[in-house]
Amino acid sequence: MTLLTQDHGLIRAVAKGVRKPSSRFGSRLQPLNLVQVMLYQGRNLANVSAVDSVHLYGSELASDYVRWSAGHVLVEATERLVTEEQEPSRPHYRLLISGLAALRDQTRDPRLVIDAFLLRSLATGGWAPSFDDCTQCGDTGPHPWIHLPSGGAVCQDCKPSGAVSISPATSALLGALLSADWAVADAAGPTARRAASGVVAAYLQLHLERDLRSLPIADKAWLSELSVKLTSEEDVVA
Repeated sequence: MTLLTQDHGLIRAVAKGVRKPSSRFGSRLQPLNLVQVMLYQGRNLANVSAVDSVHLYGSELASDYVRWSAGHVLVEATERLVTEEQEPSRPHYRLLISGLAALRDQTRDPRLVIDAFLLRSLATGGWAPSFDDCTQCGDTGPHPWIHLPSGGAVCQDCKPSGAVSISPATSALLGALLSADWAVADAAGPTARRAASGVVAAYLQLHLERDLRSLPIADKAWLSELSVKLTSEEDVVA
């Protein structure tokens, strides 16, 4: 298994006999759970010798497939972005805990939680985008163009080949997700949310160089649930 720890970063470990019904700590080591673990170093992998529950986010999310699948996006992205094993990774650790807590609370759109988490995780890793000022000349935005290889928004004068247009609502939502301005993010409409998710996925792929395996699964679950909830005329396709 892979563990993310606050002081020692990623740790690869093995829990012997964890699948047996008689295991002392099998249920606590389910994915997405926050636990305290006692380890001892083996020849190649650490070995789990004791586990205490802190917060069983995975157990709480397991009954909601949309949020459960969203949680797996968070942990897979974290594993990909934390590249050094057994090195402190406190910012990513705190982001992951807050992201799982947001999914558990049931008050926020899980796709917004994913997008906010991914943008903030990328910023923590040194790839902070700009969705307001022009990334080339610094001209105050918002601007109607975005060019992800340049780092985000670009003005009309600096617009390179390959820049795409972006609506003011989508631009505002992206900025709100990056800064955790949930009042603005929660007020965004479905069209802006879908457009923002596309931008975030493309920006993530640009820096990771390949897609997250869990993201299409979470998207399919989210869109299926969203299709039932949509009532706005702007989202009715003839």
